[in-house]
Amino acid sequence: MTADKSVADRVQAIFECNFVRGVEVGASVAVWQDGRQAFCLCSGWRDAARTAPWTHDTMVLVWSATKGLSSACVLHALEGSGRDLSTRVSEFWPEFAQNGKEGITIGEVVSHRAGLSALTDKTAAIRDHDAVIRAIELQAPLWESREEHGYSPRIYGFLADEFVRRLGGQPLGEYWRTNFGEPMGLDLWMGLPESLHHRAAQMIAARAGCGDVEDGFSQAIATPGSLTREAFSTPSGAISPSAMNSPDLRSASLPSLGAIGSADSLAKFYAMLSLEGEWEGRRYFSTEAIRWMTTRLAQGTDKTLRTETAFSAGFMLDPLDASGQKKRHIFGPSISAFGHPGAGGSLAFADPENRLGFAYVMNQMEAGVLPKSRALALVHALYDFP
Repeated sequence: MTADKSVADRVQAIFECNFVRGVEVGASVAVWQDGRQAFCLCSGWRDAARTAPWTHDTMVLVWSATKGLSSACVLHALEGSGRDLSTRVSEFWPEFAQNGKEGITIGEVVSHRAGLSALTDKTAAIRDHDAVIRAIELQAPLWESREEHGYSPRIYGFLADEFVRRLGGQPLGEYWRTNFGEPMGLDLWMGLPESLHHRAAQMIAARAGCGDVEDGFSQAIATPGSLTREAFSTPSGAISPSAMNSPDLRSASLPSLGAIGSADSLAKFYAMLSLEGEWEGRRYFSTEAIRWMTTRLAQGTDKTLRTETAFSAGFMLDPLDASGQKKRHIFGPSISAFGHPGAGGSLAFADPENRLGFAYVMNQMEAGVLPKSRALALVHALYDFP
């Protein structure tokens, strides 16, 4: 497919319809194809009071869509160190090898198969990096089989950060800016500089009826002691939409959920991944590293999210049925597409088959753990399928 004017018009019609339906306050959607911006749409307001217009340079929190950026940094640092996904974490992080974790590989961690979805140490706070790392080192895997997987909503970022510190020599937020953000000219940050806070949109909590919560997930997260509830509450600390609007959390580097940026930059980054890791004559990833991103390492009922999910090395994929057909189309129709959604509805992905990057971001959150009608309608309009 080619993202020409007819495609842009189709997406714009759906984008505008979302505002007419009253499900948006401010939002942006962008597509890059073959190394060029195909279109970038924006509308609405940066704030709940609807006083500050949303413009093309507005940046917004993307929640767990951050994990795609963090995973890219892990794979980049891994490749730079001459290692691969079969590397045992304990080879470069010896303290990790406690309580039955000595054999866990990077590939198992980044595909959420390592049994590290939650912490049993409830004292480690999300803003205390050192305490969380110590808790991870002491943590025993929560399940034994590496064939099972359970999404790690909070701990994943700390694991990714520590991997990058030890393999790449920098904290993950700095590594991102050094190796991707600055060279590619991206308005995407894990730790937003104070000088840019005025461009950040205010996150708005989901309204009643704004997106349906999956039954299995909603029941599990409401159950004290469940893996789902523990995974979304450890390390401890409030990360509500109102809390994440605070200046200190905007400036904090939270590699699981704290990236702030524009839809255009997010789509541009994924466009680079869709072009086999090459951009403007510079190679960011080898063909092998891109294969890590597209190869299915886990699929089945997610022990945390309580629905079927699939993961490659740090990225989410659409699950396939026994015949190899997609069971859902969050990332479009292409089997090779990969990316990551974020809480509230944000979504970004790469489509190597069509050489494009897609991103949708917004400030009015919806309930649930996977993108709902707003993002999915835009994706369906992009590819023109039911």
